[in-house]
Amino acid sequence: MNRYPEKETPVDHEIHDLLKKRWSSFAFSSEPIEKEKINSLFEAARWAPSSFNDQPWKIIYATRDNPEDFDKMTSLLMKGNEWAADAYMMVLVCAVQEFAYNGKPNRHAEFDAGAAAENIFLQATSMGLVVHEMAGYDREKSQEILGVPKEVSSVAMLVIGYPGDSSTLSEDLMKRENAPRERKKISEFVFEGKWQS
Repeated sequence: MNRYPEKETPVDHEIHDLLKKRWSSFAFSSEPIEKEKINSLFEAARWAPSSFNDQPWKIIYATRDNPEDFDKMTSLLMKGNEWAADAYMMVLVCAVQEFAYNGKPNRHAEFDAGAAAENIFLQATSMGLVVHEMAGYDREKSQEILGVPKEVSSVAMLVIGYPGDSSTLSEDLMKRENAPRERKKISEFVFEGKWQS
């Protein structure tokens, strides 16, 4: 049975089905994710591209199976993101800001960590899971309670789980959940030869 919600994705040019199916739901089930699937998510991140193959991403995660760790993660959520605590799994993606091989600043670290996160998104989609990326969390508190070093950049939180019941969402979140998927036209962000306004 395919439990992944069907959401219309209008495309101008053909793309892979995984890209069309991936979307950031607000409705999550607290149903446990199988350990093998969790391992597959991190294996996918492992194979992301990175500058000098430095692989600067560091990932901290917690599931409902360890309530103490899960509560620490959910305590980082800012007002308006309380819905995320319904999910089974929370992930904090970080980026080490210096190259491991020479200690010099790695200005590509966050870009590379983003690539690892995208691999998680696509792997999750392939397994019937949904992922929602959030910027609304307390980065300073993540250093305090999760031990993230000050020289490491906290990039994003990911909420991961099986699709939930959207009827339990607030009216505002329900509108966002059911809104049509929209993207800019390619011509608005792709320029041939030089920057165009």
